Amino acid sequence: MYVTRWNPNRDVMSLRAAMDRLLEDSFVRPWSTEENGQRVANLPIDAYSTDNEIVVMAAVPGARPEDVEITVEGETLIIKGEIPETVENVNYLFAERFHGPFSRTLQLNVPVDVEHIEATFENGILTLVLPKAEEVRPKIIKVQAK
Repeated sequence: MYVTRWNPNRDVMSLRAAMDRLLEDSFVRPWSTEENGQRVANLPIDAYSTDNEIVVMAAVPGARPEDVEITVEGETLIIKGEIPETVENVNYLFAERFHGPFSRTLQLNVPVDVEHIEATFENGILTLVLPKAEEVRPKIIKVQAK
C-alpha cells in the first residue's frame, strides 16, 4: 500500500486558476470539439416555462432556416446547424463574428407534445414553442356548491 501526504498547494486548484479556466471556457473558447475533431459552437439560448409550454430562443445571425435542424427525442431537444461564412477567399483583418457549425442539447425534464411544436425564425432569432404534454399541464378543478 502506498500512502502519500495530502498537499493542498499541489492538490487544490487555486481560485485564480479556476476563474481563468471558467472565463476561458465561457468566452475565449465557447465551443466544444466533436469526435471528428471539428469545432462546434455551443449555441447560447434563453429558455422559459409557462403552465402550458416551454419556449426556447436562440440567436443564430446569418443562418437560414434551412441551415437549422431541430430534433426532439423523448425529453431531449437538439438544435444544430451551421452559419456560413459571409465572404470567402479574402484575407480578413478581423474575423470576430462566429461562423461554422453550432449545436445545443437540452434535457427538458417534461414530456412535450411533439406533434404541435412550432419553430419560427425572425431577424436571426430562432424561437421554439414546445407545448407540454396534456398529462403534465396543470388542471383547475372548479368546486360546485349543492
